[in-house]
Amino acid sequence: MPKPEKHIFVCTQNRGPGHPRGSCNQSGCASVLDEFMFEFQKRDLGGKIQVTVTGCLGPCGSGPSVLVYPEGVMYGRVGKEDVAEIIEQHLIGDTPVARLRLPADMW
Repeated sequence: MPKPEKHIFVCTQNRGPGHPRGSCNQSGCASVLDEFMFEFQKRDLGGKIQVTVTGCLGPCGSGPSVLVYPEGVMYGRVGKEDVAEIIEQHLIGDTPVARLRLPADMW
């Protein structure tokens, strides 16, 4: 497999109900991950962009969290409906989605 142009990390951290930090799992990360996988397969992006499931990325109260490298852009409160926009605008178009981007000091 060739080196990917971009690498996406989708947080799937799960903490028990009532945990003070919350978790991306409780915020619906499974549907976000499923949508990334569906869109990647549909668009045949497997060789260009890699998706990795990860544990806690830090900003638990702003989950689901998605981190894009090599830019180091962290997105928060990502929903299934945001995935296509992230792919089109950021991963293909090289322009981060400003409305979903978390401030650098949050992570």
